[in-house]
Amino acid sequence: MAAVLAMLNQPLPPQVTVAAPLPLNQAIRLEGVHFRYGPEQPEVLRGLDLEIRRGERIGLIGSTGSGKSTTVDLLMGLLAPSQGRILVDGADLHDPGHPERLAAWRAAIAHVPQSIYLADSSIAENIAFGVPKGQIDLERVRQAAEQAQIASFIEASPEGYQSFVGERGIRLSGGQRQRIGIARALYKQACVLVFDEATSALDTSTERALMQAIEALSKELTIVMIAHRLSTLDDCDRIIGLQRGSVDKIFRPNDLSRI
Repeated sequence: MAAVLAMLNQPLPPQVTVAAPLPLNQAIRLEGVHFRYGPEQPEVLRGLDLEIRRGERIGLIGSTGSGKSTTVDLLMGLLAPSQGRILVDGADLHDPGHPERLAAWRAAIAHVPQSIYLADSSIAENIAFGVPKGQIDLERVRQAAEQAQIASFIEASPEGYQSFVGERGIRLSGGQRQRIGIARALYKQACVLVFDEATSALDTSTERALMQAIEALSKELTIVMIAHRLSTLDDCDRIIGLQRGSVDKIFRPNDLSRI
């Protein structure tokens, strides 16, 4: 216990060095990727081969346990494959000779999970999460909020972007919390956006408006989405169906009605 308290009482470093984002110029490729969470655990991914080209909108579908979330965790560099390689523009993300590459790749990605963490601070601080208060670009915050279909709600409140959200966003609805999480990802101006069931808390009309706003973003932005509602994936270029840890089928949006 004394060791834990001593650790907690250590001062924070005065400045945290953030890696410059690694640009995506051509494609992300998963080559023969296997993954298991432990030596005695079954394989979640079994020889997954997948290429995502720069600027594509990719949907991932599949039943529970098919490997969707594991795939995006590997894609984001949060997990390392048990076998196989993850390549960004042909460079191995986990090359031990270039450890800086992984940090730079993580800096290039914005992730919107199903459950959004919100700090007990202002809406602006939650959208520009991790940016010191004095360095927040409020115009960029407003633009991200507009794209995430939350700006009208924020600007209608007396304190606007300085309104506090309460602990874990207690003053906001589930849909509002989700849209702030999406605005946070857009504020980061990453080259890859990953949505993991990110619109599940939104009603159909709000989700449709949000997806139209996302579709209007730069075509150089690469987007990967996990969704159970197939309508979420209407604007995707390809929909990848996973089953038992590998690619089962590849669909085009006009094929969804036959799934």
